[in-house]
Amino acid sequence: MMLEGRTILVTGAARGLGAEIARCLAKHGADLVLADIAEEEGHAVAKETGARFIPLDLGEPASIEAAAKALGEANGGTLHGLVNNGAIATGIGGIPFDEIDIESWDRVMRVNVRGTWLMTRAVAPLLKAAGTGRIVNVASDTALWGAPRLMSYVASKGAMMSMTRSLARELGPDRIGVTAVAPGILTTESTDYVPEARHRLYAEGRAVPGAQGPGEITETIAFLLSEGALALTGQILPVNNGFVFN
Repeated sequence: MMLEGRTILVTGAARGLGAEIARCLAKHGADLVLADIAEEEGHAVAKETGARFIPLDLGEPASIEAAAKALGEANGGTLHGLVNNGAIATGIGGIPFDEIDIESWDRVMRVNVRGTWLMTRAVAPLLKAAGTGRIVNVASDTALWGAPRLMSYVASKGAMMSMTRSLARELGPDRIGVTAVAPGILTTESTDYVPEARHRLYAEGRAVPGAQGPGEITETIAFLLSEGALALTGQILPVNNGFVFN
């Protein structure tokens, strides 16, 4: 129960990895607030985990501000942790870099990069008020090894890693720890579209061979949200069973 008494906001929590993160954090005693654009599924995960749900569209600044305001009013102005998990990850792969539609590129950057920045900015006062705030950015190891035919996603996750390091220095004086996890391909519905050859590349190339389920990285995220994780601020952790080392 290392998160007992700590209020944690998880974005993109309605399905896939986000839902698994919510289940893990609930197990560790967190007071959870879940946010997603998919309201019906988000409410279902919230009910399952005993969490509150806030509708959130990371592509819309007004939605982000409204979510932060609702969170502050409902929780006495304090937040102990933020998991920036919400992102566009499907429908953008398998396309050569010179064939990516500009509108698609801008949409990925708007949600994955700008949305992460604006969400962090919006709740930073709440994290500062807690005195032990923690931010975990969910990046991707594709930005570490340079996955081909996935340029907009890779670029967005590389940006998240860079923001992690910069934010760690800006928020460090307030004792807010900022880290990022960089998973590889996980066995969630969001990776169903990935070609079998890419799944096989990961399964055979990991130091710990085989498929990797989301439950294998959620415990790491739970620890990074704890009070004891401050010493790791600024670090990028490839949680991919040894497919790539940082």
